[in-house]
Amino acid sequence: MKIKILISFTFIAIIVSCAYQPTDTVRRGAQYGKASFYGYGDELHGRKTASGEIFDRNALTAAHRTLPFGTVCKVTNLSNGRDVVVRINDRGPFKGGRIIDLSYAAAKEIGAVRLGIVDVKVEVLKAGK
Repeated sequence: MKIKILISFTFIAIIVSCAYQPTDTVRRGAQYGKASFYGYGDELHGRKTASGEIFDRNALTAAHRTLPFGTVCKVTNLSNGRDVVVRINDRGPFKGGRIIDLSYAAAKEIGAVRLGIVDVKVEVLKAGK
């Protein structure tokens, strides 16, 4: 009986660990979801990001929950086809349903400023450390 329980728990642990690996999933292919942007005003500009880097709303950077800092991604706005290449230097977004937070400059490049939230495809071009 104990062996059956042990095998069951081991099997469940293996399935759970394989099922939730957001970083690996994004590295192998594209991630689709909602993008927002941050840093429009002065409240964040010049402050430290989670990576320790100073936030510059005019730089092509982004925040992602799981991708390593320094990862370079191509973000495509699915409604207009415009894309931008960004470097991950912060953590976020912290609002549900969003997969990436773009700097103001990056959002402007793909035409996301007016809408605030857009459907995007995120592709890793170069993995960070």
